[in-house]
Amino acid sequence: MLINQLMSNKLILMSKVRQILRLYTQGVGKKNISRKAGATRNTVKRYIHQYIAIGKTLDELEKLNDTDLEKLFMAKEPAVMDKKLQELYDYFPQVEKGLKRKGATREGLWQEYLKQHPDGYRETQFRHYYNLWSKRINASAHIDHKAGDKMYVDYAGEPLYLINDSSGEKTPMQVFVAILGASQLTYVEASYTQQKEDFIRSCENAIRYFGGAPQAIVTDNLKSAVIKSDKYEPTLNEAFSDFVLHYNMAALPAGPYKPRHQALVEGAVRISYTTIYEPLRERIFTVLEDLNTAIWIALEEHNNRLMKGRPYSRRQMFEEVEKQELQPLPLHRYEVKRKKSATVMKNNYVYLGEDKHYYSVPFIYIGKKVTILYGESDVEIFYRYERIAQHYRSRLSYRYTTIEDHLASKNRFMSEWTPELFLKRAREVGDDTYWYIVRILEKRLHPEQAYRSCQGILIYAKKVGKERLNNACRRGAYFNDYCYMTIKTILERRLDTDNSDLEDDKVRHLPMHDNIRGKTYYK
Repeated sequence: MLINQLMSNKLILMSKVRQILRLYTQGVGKKNISRKAGATRNTVKRYIHQYIAIGKTLDELEKLNDTDLEKLFMAKEPAVMDKKLQELYDYFPQVEKGLKRKGATREGLWQEYLKQHPDGYRETQFRHYYNLWSKRINASAHIDHKAGDKMYVDYAGEPLYLINDSSGEKTPMQVFVAILGASQLTYVEASYTQQKEDFIRSCENAIRYFGGAPQAIVTDNLKSAVIKSDKYEPTLNEAFSDFVLHYNMAALPAGPYKPRHQALVEGAVRISYTTIYEPLRERIFTVLEDLNTAIWIALEEHNNRLMKGRPYSRRQMFEEVEKQELQPLPLHRYEVKRKKSATVMKNNYVYLGEDKHYYSVPFIYIGKKVTILYGESDVEIFYRYERIAQHYRSRLSYRYTTIEDHLASKNRFMSEWTPELFLKRAREVGDDTYWYIVRILEKRLHPEQAYRSCQGILIYAKKVGKERLNNACRRGAYFNDYCYMTIKTILERRLDTDNSDLEDDKVRHLPMHDNIRGKTYYK
C-alpha cells in the first residue's frame, strides 16, 4: 500500500510536471501556469529551467514514462562519481569557458567532448550534469554570458572612508564596482559621490582598465544614469546617453525589481567586501588617490586568484576569451558636457556665465537664441541642432575668445556699435571718460571685443550722472586698470566721490593716437 501510495504521489507529481511544460510551450505566462497547475511560481520556474537545460522537445518527453521522466527531472548530483563521470565534470570548466565565445552552443561543445571521449555521455545527460555542475559552482541563477557582450556596474552598499589629518573626521567614499559578464574580470574604485560626473568617470575608468568597450553596459536604475525607470524603455539622462554613444555601446538599465539582472555585479560587490575591504580595514587614508591605489593593489590579487571550482583566474579567462572581443577604444576620453542657453549679443559674442567669458559666433546669428555645450577643454555653440562655433575653453574672466571670420568687420558688415559711436558718447561725458574708452578700444585686438565693456561703462552716465562717471574713469586710469568691472566696483563702493588721494601731477591724460581704428577699418 505504501508502494502504491508512493507511486501514486509520483504519478501525480509527474502529471503536474507534464501540465506545466504543456502550458509553457503554449506560451502561457508563469503566473497563470502556477494558478492552473496548482504549483508555486518558484516550482514552475524550476521545472521550466530544467526543461530548457535538458534540451528535449515536449513530444520527446511525452513519450517517456513517469519513472524515466522523474529520473530526468529529479536526479541530484551524485555524491560518488565513477571515472567516466569524473572525466565529464573535469571537462565542464572548459565547457563554461567555451560558451563565452560568440556562436558557441552546448550541442557543439558536447560534440567536441565526444571526440575526446567517444564512449562518453549522450547529449541529454551531458546537458543534465552540466546544469547540476553549473548550479553548484554559481550560487545565483546562471546565465551564459558571451565574451565582450556586457559590463555590469553598481555601487557597494558599504562605503570606505577618508580620515581628516587634523580633526579625525571620517568622510565616506562611494565604492564603484564593474564586472565583465563573460570573464568576470572586475574593476573597483572609490569616488566622492554617485553623482553624474563621478559615475560616468568611474564607468570610463573601468572601460579603460579593461582595455576595450563591451557592446552594452548594464546599470541599476541609478539617478546618475536613468531619469525615469520603466520596464520596457527607461529614460536615460543626456550625459550618460552621450557617454555610451562615445564608446559605441548600448545602455541597458536593469528592470525595476529585477535583481537577477544585476546578480553578477551584486556578487562582485559581496566578494569585494572580503577581498578588498578586509585588507584595507586597519589602514588609514587621508587622500582619495592613496585609497584608490590600495584598492587597485588588492583588486589585482582578486583578479589573478583562481575562481571557485575552476582551474583558471578571472584574468586568465579575460586574456584567453574576452579581451579580443571588446571594441577598440576611441582616441580621446569622454568629456561630460554641460548645457546653457544664451542670446548672441550685438557684438556677435555669447557669454558663458560660469567662467565669465565671451566666445564669438558668426555675425549672422546676432540676436538668435543658441545652446552652449561645454566640457573641461572645449566650448561648442549650436543653433537649431547645427554647430555654428567651437572654441577651446578659457577660464579668464571678462576676456574674449575670437575667431576672426566670425566678426562683422571681417565680413564687411556695419554693426550698430562702432568705435566712433562710443567715442562720441564718451566725449559728451567728459575728458576722463573719453580717454578711458580710448584705452579700452586700444587694448583689444578687435574693437568688437571692447563694445560690451564700453556700453556697460557709458550706461552709468544715466545711472549715476556724468560727473561721478568721469571721476570713476579718472581713478581707473590712475591705477592703469581699464575694464568695465573696475568702473563698476569704483561706483558701487563710491570710491569716485573722494579723489583727494590722487596726485594731480600724476594723473596724465593719454595723448591722441594714430592707431584708433576708424571707419576705414570696416572697408
